[in-house]
Amino acid sequence: MQHSSENMKTDVSVSLPIFKAADHLAKKLGVSMAELYTLALTSYMAKYQENITETLDRVYEHESSAIEPVLANAQTVSLGEESW
Repeated sequence: MQHSSENMKTDVSVSLPIFKAADHLAKKLGVSMAELYTLALTSYMAKYQENITETLDRVYEHESSAIEPVLANAQTVSLGEESW
């Protein structure tokens, strides 16, 4: 697991059965409780992000995601002669 050099300490309340199950799993995996919670939150957030992507994919199955020509032209004009 990749660790950030910056950590935020926080307190969370979980039910006793969840705590015991998490403690058991952490020991089984050979990780600390902090690492287990980080893994769990990371996994949950990744799943949530996938749901957002799936929703957007469904929207754009029926809707164009192309930039309207007037907007594209306005963006080009706003750049002027800047060199990239």
